[in-house]
Amino acid sequence: MAALLLGLPLAGVHLAGRPLAPYLEFPPRTQDVAQAPFSWIAFSLLAVAILLCVGPFLWRLLAAPARSHSEQAPRSFPWWGWVGLLWTGLAWIVAWNRFEWMGSWQAHTFTPLWLGYILVVNAWTEARTRQCLMRSRPRFFLWLFPLSAVFWWFFEYLNRFVENWHYPPVWELTAWEYIWYATLPFSTVLPAVLSTTEWLSTWPRFDAAFRRLWQWDWVNRPITGWVGLIAAALGLFGIGLWPDYLFPLVWVAPLLLLMSMALIRGEDTILSGLRTGDWRPVCHPAFAALVCGFFWELWNVKSLAHWEYAIPYVQCCHLFEMPILGYAGYLPFGLECAVVAGLIEGKGSRNVASHGTDAAQRKPMVAER
Repeated sequence: MAALLLGLPLAGVHLAGRPLAPYLEFPPRTQDVAQAPFSWIAFSLLAVAILLCVGPFLWRLLAAPARSHSEQAPRSFPWWGWVGLLWTGLAWIVAWNRFEWMGSWQAHTFTPLWLGYILVVNAWTEARTRQCLMRSRPRFFLWLFPLSAVFWWFFEYLNRFVENWHYPPVWELTAWEYIWYATLPFSTVLPAVLSTTEWLSTWPRFDAAFRRLWQWDWVNRPITGWVGLIAAALGLFGIGLWPDYLFPLVWVAPLLLLMSMALIRGEDTILSGLRTGDWRPVCHPAFAALVCGFFWELWNVKSLAHWEYAIPYVQCCHLFEMPILGYAGYLPFGLECAVVAGLIEGKGSRNVASHGTDAAQRKPMVAER
């Protein structure tokens, strides 16, 4: 899998006749990013495609009941959650201001912000269900941090070929400094998305909306895995050839690759529940990543060390730094987070994505009995 992710885009660049050296430079130097200009035609077509894919799920979510008869009365918010709220508030103030006493530390506020977010989301889940990812599965939770760092470094690599985001230089860093300063914030991605997935699963509306939908047994067949594997390989290869046209595949191709390999081996995936119409393992992490994406972009906008976007054809209608259509990329990204977390869970990625839902439901049943 790693060989395909690393090698296929380079093969596409080589076939296009471009030099490979700029794509392997480390640390990457921010260059002038020249992308295809905005196009109303491309923007409209992509917007329609996104609405057709996401619209039915949004409709189900809005039409679902907001309350459940078996829902348990929430507990008081735990004390460590209040600590997390205070910590996040202070980190937010520091991130959006320029204090002389902060000095060189001013550029490193991303990690404290997200550690506070993770603590608060787990506390909110604890208050609703009397358990949370951080406390019920501490070993798995801690392993998410190093896995997350490796996980996001792959996306940084794939971005070399499309240059959809870049980091304005704060100062010049050596290779080891860049690895250290980048790896710390990268390590918070999976814990944030998985914790938010569990939190969303505690809300009856999210549970009811996606519990019984379309039954798609065909997506769990080995032949589907082979088709997906070929499509993922061609997509990764094409990113190196035609980055302006295939840039959305940065988010889709790795997901196809991960799930296709699991299907070929006959393993469970986040799609296994689609046999019976259970879309919760798919929809919960997708919406969780969208929630996290909102806060990523919000806290990014005024921070000293931040990223900026340059997306071909759709660079308009910004919400913070992100063009509005770019938020759709968080939906498949959430599925990738769930699938990758399943690699260390040992129970299959489907169990990781649905664990919060099942745990949240068991508690009210116990209370009723």
